[in-house]
Amino acid sequence: MTQPRQFVVEADGGSRGNPGPAGYGAVVIDPATGETLAEAAEYIGVATNNVAEYKGLIAGLRAAKALVPDGSDGGGPRVHVRMDSKLVVEQMSGRWKIKHPDMKPLAAEAARILPASAVTYEWIPREKNKHADRLANEAMDAGKRGKQWEPSSSTAALDTPRSSVAAALPPVSGPPGDATAGAARARAALNRPAAEAGQALADAPQASVGSPQAASATPQVGWGASPDLGAPATFVLLRHGETALTPEKRFSGSGGTDPELSAVGRGQAERAAEAFAARGTVQEIVSSPLRRCRETAGAVAARLGLEVRIEEGLRETDFGAWEGLTFGEVKERYAADLDAWLASAKAAPTGGGESFAEVARRVAAARDRLVTRYAGRTVLVVTHVTPIKTLVRLALGAPPESLFRMELSAASVSAVAYYADGNASVRLLNDTSHLR
Repeated sequence: MTQPRQFVVEADGGSRGNPGPAGYGAVVIDPATGETLAEAAEYIGVATNNVAEYKGLIAGLRAAKALVPDGSDGGGPRVHVRMDSKLVVEQMSGRWKIKHPDMKPLAAEAARILPASAVTYEWIPREKNKHADRLANEAMDAGKRGKQWEPSSSTAALDTPRSSVAAALPPVSGPPGDATAGAARARAALNRPAAEAGQALADAPQASVGSPQAASATPQVGWGASPDLGAPATFVLLRHGETALTPEKRFSGSGGTDPELSAVGRGQAERAAEAFAARGTVQEIVSSPLRRCRETAGAVAARLGLEVRIEEGLRETDFGAWEGLTFGEVKERYAADLDAWLASAKAAPTGGGESFAEVARRVAAARDRLVTRYAGRTVLVVTHVTPIKTLVRLALGAPPESLFRMELSAASVSAVAYYADGNASVRLLNDTSHLR
């Protein structure tokens, strides 16, 4: 029997503004020789990064299918997709639920191009996806000129030397049914709740060693673990500098007066900026929308020549009626509510504030967005006490009460690294050496 042809598809998409002018790129590669067999790119107008990435995947799968006429060559191609979009890879592999209404029809379209058993997915760092990235940028550049991308003008292949990718695809032969069953489960998981999908994957038989399903199983945590799959997204967590409320230890969240940095806080921000300029490792800056964080982030951005992106999910807890009060004042006025708050992460401050459980869900969602957006990069995240402690707590798998057992000084630095296999590593906590 004729063996199916095997291809590697590398795809990418980008948006200059997110949403903004967007384009995608995709390349089909012979896994044995590294030869480029087909390229595709297109300017798609105003769209988000994720829409462009899905469009790139669809174009790559279609290009691979077009290389094998229907009904020939073993019944169609076998395709191994490599992308630096963790979101697309995890959603198409069935491990993450697809919630966004713009993503569902695109994922369904991609799933219809080839049989589920014929496609596997792998996340790769951005630096290993240069060919598709260059095609996407060429498409966006063409769109800026009011034109569409032309293959004859592309230099993406020339600028992307090929190392061997022969190991990117597993052998077609192997224990029958493993790949088919794994891919069918992944496709079925696309429309299930995340917990149900995860259980379905966990309950199914394990794929054979060397198969793509074996590589993408739930990672072990800790020292004995599965591969880290490349450079992590590293969050350098900077608490904002002091405000007038900080030395008085008053509750200052997102429901209060949104104070500015004090003179001391501005000095702390400048010293942090000097330290980051000397280290030279920060590639992106993201900030809470609150003024004290934007001012702190702005001081660093001015030294590094970077822009500041605002992430709403990084704002501080809304402390309700406790805003502006000291702990003692809250205890005097709202003793029962304070006791409940200290005893349970689900209890909210008096007057409609946020519980720590609510903050954790918000911060985790922001974390996931940033990890996907900045895979393999070092990001300065300027935020507040509760979001930083929450990120550290979640990375450690610690219980909610651990929030009360961490110290975070004004303008202190902490760090957490997030790997593509799902593991996280806390690298630093409450460093204030740059302030001395």
